[in-house]
Amino acid sequence: MRAIEAENLKKRFGSVEALKGITFHVKRGEVFGYLGMNGAGKTTTVRILTGIVKPDSGCARVMGFDVSEDTLRAKEVIGVLPEVSNAYPDLTAWQNVMFTAELYGMSKREAEKRAEELLREFGIYDRRNSRVRGFSKGMKQRLMFCMALISDPEVIFLDEPTSGLDVLSARMIREKVLELAKSGKTIFLTSHNMNEVNLLCDRVAIINRGKIVVIDTPGNIRARVGGSVALEIRFDRAVELPAEFRSKKVGDKYVVYTTDVHEAFCSVADFARGAGVKVLEVNTRSPTLEDAFLSVLGVVN
Repeated sequence: MRAIEAENLKKRFGSVEALKGITFHVKRGEVFGYLGMNGAGKTTTVRILTGIVKPDSGCARVMGFDVSEDTLRAKEVIGVLPEVSNAYPDLTAWQNVMFTAELYGMSKREAEKRAEELLREFGIYDRRNSRVRGFSKGMKQRLMFCMALISDPEVIFLDEPTSGLDVLSARMIREKVLELAKSGKTIFLTSHNMNEVNLLCDRVAIINRGKIVVIDTPGNIRARVGGSVALEIRFDRAVELPAEFRSKKVGDKYVVYTTDVHEAFCSVADFARGAGVKVLEVNTRSPTLEDAFLSVLGVVN
């Protein structure tokens, strides 16, 4: 069964065409990454899938429920962790979780049992009676995760779940994401943390200017860069590498993608001698998902 289905979704805000007919699906139990530059259409997509706004055309279903026609039923099976805290600062952690449970129509007994389990799991049970106003960024994020999971949703939307967090909180959330997926839950993840997406996601979709440009596994997307090795070179001054190097400039270094390190290195050395520049540093590494992301979007220099 498909957990999420989006078919030819279009949405316009005034003169801005936010979505230009996107289609994709997410399998049940999958961690699905949704990437794009700011303004690409990520937030609009999520707002449609979570029933906040309606598309101008096309349809979207979550666990088989049409988010426009069966909005309430669709919302009952999802949990949402927004990038910006939606916890009430003047309520305690316990009150926030219980209020969310009440919105989902959970019985008090069920909600209390579930709330205690989650607050203990995320390490904030001892602070359950403290007002959220005094919580750190990491504690707030863990609390919001508890709120997102209180109804035991089938599909969880995560928006930049570890942004700005300390190492411990970030690791705790990443481990929870993998645990949820292993138990059969579906995760829809939007993030600018390419390393995190690479570690967590089964598949990734990249959206650009309202259109999806690729959907594939992180490994296959990395392979689109055009080489199995990235050669990082630093010269003693700025240069313009020939187009055949298919390179990009990152800081004071140039990155060349290749399947033949020896041949690429010799070509760079020949270029340096001909241009009268010195090679100060050379490193090799595998292309990253960030490399592939920029390559797919045509950002190569």
